[in-house]
Amino acid sequence: MLEATPTDALSAWLQLDYTPALPQEAVKAWLGVFGSAQAVVQAPLHQLSMLASEAAATALKAPSKEASDKRQAYIDAALAWLAAPGYAGTRHILTWDHATYPIHLLTIADPPLVLFVQGNPAALNQPAVGIVGARNATPQGIANARIFAQSLAEKNVTIISGMALGIDAAAHEGALNASANALATVAVVGTGIDRVYPAAHRDLAHRIAAQGAVVSEFPIGTPPLPHNFPRRNRLISGLSRGVLVVEAAMRSGSLITARVAGEQGREVLAIPGSIHAPLSKGCHQLIKQGAKLVESAQDVLEELRLEQSDSGAEPIKKPKRGAKLPASQDTVLTVMGFEPIDVDQLSAATGMPTGELMARLTELELFGQIEAIAGGRYQQIVRH
Repeated sequence: MLEATPTDALSAWLQLDYTPALPQEAVKAWLGVFGSAQAVVQAPLHQLSMLASEAAATALKAPSKEASDKRQAYIDAALAWLAAPGYAGTRHILTWDHATYPIHLLTIADPPLVLFVQGNPAALNQPAVGIVGARNATPQGIANARIFAQSLAEKNVTIISGMALGIDAAAHEGALNASANALATVAVVGTGIDRVYPAAHRDLAHRIAAQGAVVSEFPIGTPPLPHNFPRRNRLISGLSRGVLVVEAAMRSGSLITARVAGEQGREVLAIPGSIHAPLSKGCHQLIKQGAKLVESAQDVLEELRLEQSDSGAEPIKKPKRGAKLPASQDTVLTVMGFEPIDVDQLSAATGMPTGELMARLTELELFGQIEAIAGGRYQQIVRH
């Protein structure tokens, strides 16, 4: 038997991705048993049916001719885009088992099986803040987005946004002005990766890909369909530690992003404005609902615990997983037990100040003893 090639494995993932009516629960069940996408698509229908619904198995193994033809066209277009001459090293298709698939997306309810990336996929795994807001932003809103984004990017925080008009574009441009940050910004788009929308942002898209990445979960050639943009917003928040809303009306896509961020366990932050300004109403509503009111990039860094050490300081070296922990950390692990717990509960139980506790938690995470989970909580990793 011929050995499988990387293209065979990728084709299998693309096949799973472009099978209509195939729930992720079925894909997860099959992967859990068969171990790889390629093994799943090669498995007989009766075995797949035993692990998921017969409808799901039939959709994958015995689609109609029309569905089969569309799926093959999707696979061919994706592989052709990936292999296009002149783009070696800048075009990537990431799947769940890919080494650089963004780890934070795996914690959301419905992470895409496939991500198309133009640029550097390492940008998807950096400490990041989502910045969103109105398309018809005010001059002050545009200025705020640029200033916050540049200040955060200069602290090695990657800025995530949607490359739309207004606040999104200003956030990307501000991040790109932080020239020392090679992974300054990521644009999550609501079209195919081969489309630029709006067309006026073609140059901006090229700059983002050169100093970060442009990302899409939609098939090659997908036009700017209205219902795709709310869907892509869950990826903006999913890639981020928190989402900053700069300006938003009471009914806006930015508030949808903020709501999804909260559901994903991400922090929501908002910049206040005049009580008379329509584009401040949405931010004020978020603040009333518990979003963090921020007035500076420093507020964002402190709220999301993204404060960077001085440039001259020694970088933190990641210890080997399973290494012995310093005795001073035993108290935190003892109090934590094996149930999820948040920082406030830990601080109250240990008597440690929040700053000192966060430093301990970071060390524990680096040692592979605990993991951060949804809702700002931590949980000890059980080793068998």
